[in-house]
Amino acid sequence: MFKGKTVLTGVKPTGTPHLGNYLGAIKPAIALGNQATNHFMFIADYHAINAEKDPVVLNQKIKEVACVYLAFGLDPNHTVFYRQSDVPEITEITTILYAYTPKGLMNKSHAYKACVDKNREAGKPDDDGINMGLYTYPTLMAADILTFNTDIVPVGRDQIQHVEIARDIAGAFNAHYGEEVLKQPTYYIEESVAVVPGVDGRKMSKSYNNVIPLFADDKEIKKAVFSVPTDSRPIEEPKNPDEILVYEIYKSIATPEQLKEMADGLRGGKLGYGHIKNMLLSAVLDEVKEAREKYNYYMENYHEVEEMLKKGAEKARPIAQATLKRLKDKVFGR
Repeated sequence: MFKGKTVLTGVKPTGTPHLGNYLGAIKPAIALGNQATNHFMFIADYHAINAEKDPVVLNQKIKEVACVYLAFGLDPNHTVFYRQSDVPEITEITTILYAYTPKGLMNKSHAYKACVDKNREAGKPDDDGINMGLYTYPTLMAADILTFNTDIVPVGRDQIQHVEIARDIAGAFNAHYGEEVLKQPTYYIEESVAVVPGVDGRKMSKSYNNVIPLFADDKEIKKAVFSVPTDSRPIEEPKNPDEILVYEIYKSIATPEQLKEMADGLRGGKLGYGHIKNMLLSAVLDEVKEAREKYNYYMENYHEVEEMLKKGAEKARPIAQATLKRLKDKVFGR
């Protein structure tokens, strides 16, 4: 599906990842990128400043997310890996796209509507605390996508709208000039991507404070794993594994053989909760061992990462410049 195609993925710098981030976003993004003929991956630092205004915190998050993807196997020799802000053509393209973006599209943006709903619930004015960056971010996102002649954007179901808006904007531009100036992308949903439960049973999320961290030390990871609630049934009592949260989390990371071992042990009254928590802990530590070593290396030698991002921007800019020229030629009749 991805052979001969250009695939683009963006990642917001939100800090160090947890198990849910890795299995639900990082691992599949790298795998899909490796299948594509052309893969672009960017750190969405312009999107991030809508919410994070502290440059010290923001730069730390950018540093962390770059190191995370490299640690988990992103290959900068295959993937064009860059910071959004290092490709200035993107913001110039955004300015042009504003003129072809109906305001109604921005009004329908999920993120904007969610903020308005939150304000209404709190009895505040609709636009309280909403900046123009957040309101117009779908147009910037469209520029992120359209700049690189993207064929496919892998997304979660909650992000389909982003690609649809990019298609709408490209379609409006093309219709106005009577030819395909901008390629209209499609989205791709990886149906097999894991939704990992957190240690309290809800979806694993930093906002719920229910995560299993990946790059913490062993002691902190163990503390998170052993905080998963269980009941007081003894080892010898047979248990339905599908009713046990430790098993549900284990599903997302264990091999089929490991999963069968845990399920059979629970059903047969041969494994207690301490045993299965240790099995989950071992699986997590095994999964991240090599990546954690690489992550620590890149964090300590960040100049190497900076060089990779610089080279990525150097690869990205000629394509962005060609798209910008194409748009300017049409818009200004050059």
